[in-house]
Amino acid sequence: MIPFSFLDLCPITEDGSAAETFTHTVELARHAESWGFTRYWMAEHHGMPGIASAATAVLIGHVAGATSHIRVGAGGIMLPNHSPLVIAEQFGTLDVLYPGRIDLGLGRAPGSDQATARALRRNLDTDPEAFPRDVLELLAYFEGRAPVHATPGTGQQVPVWILGSSLFGAQLAAALGLPYAFASHFAPAQMLDALAVYRAQFRPSRYLERPHAMLGYNVFAADTDAEAHYLASSWQQSFVNLRSGRPGRLPPPVEGYAESLPPQGRGLLAHVLSCSAIGAPGTVAERMRAFIAQTGADELIVTCNMHDPKARLHSVEIAASVLRETNDA
Repeated sequence: MIPFSFLDLCPITEDGSAAETFTHTVELARHAESWGFTRYWMAEHHGMPGIASAATAVLIGHVAGATSHIRVGAGGIMLPNHSPLVIAEQFGTLDVLYPGRIDLGLGRAPGSDQATARALRRNLDTDPEAFPRDVLELLAYFEGRAPVHATPGTGQQVPVWILGSSLFGAQLAAALGLPYAFASHFAPAQMLDALAVYRAQFRPSRYLERPHAMLGYNVFAADTDAEAHYLASSWQQSFVNLRSGRPGRLPPPVEGYAESLPPQGRGLLAHVLSCSAIGAPGTVAERMRAFIAQTGADELIVTCNMHDPKARLHSVEIAASVLRETNDA
């Protein structure tokens, strides 16, 4: 049986607002809870006009307060942007408010460009050991081993995950005996190598007895294959715009968008969408089950960016149905 979770990038549409995004996020989280999702994660991004989850800890509290039992967390907090003590206090507070429901995923990228990183008032530390040191410092606050007492924070049982899209995160998660989440939903190139490294080098710890790898996966589902490809074009446009240096809000779908791109653009999308299922329920089921069989994923975290909130809800419901049927089988 494979647990399945959801990653919400909290998209702001071209004709929408952050307030509307947060309303849709709460609605989707409540449905995800009823559909059997294990976790509902949101990610820290800064300087991104189309992503509303910059104040990630605040939004986690909002979603946790609007739901009853689903785990809510960060996928993830970009630790270079913060003091580990502040993160221990924030997530310790969340764990006090919502006991046993808070997850903390940690990433080492700033989640922004250099100008935004400077605006966050943090020095850009290029030392490769900075992130491991910060992770160890954060763990020490939770465990009461630091010279400064985190209140709340010390003694709180907040599960810490390492996030990554390369071998670095896999090696760190394995060395510390922590669960590992790979960003295969947008950076699939090193997925299989990272999984092999994580599993081979994993050291059992007080946190985890055996390796646990969760993989990101895009799902764009609809009643027909044609409709699903049409709806997926919003995210495709957004990604191409981002890679072209023109980040913006999530645009409405466009018929035949991928086919209209030059070869370089089509190649970029084919690479990024290699860990995706686009289609009707049967197509999605076939693709998702093949992905699980190929990777041996311990958990799947699906994501879906669509311009129409109702279409997005329907897509996530189809994904949940497919995963429940897969587990039943």
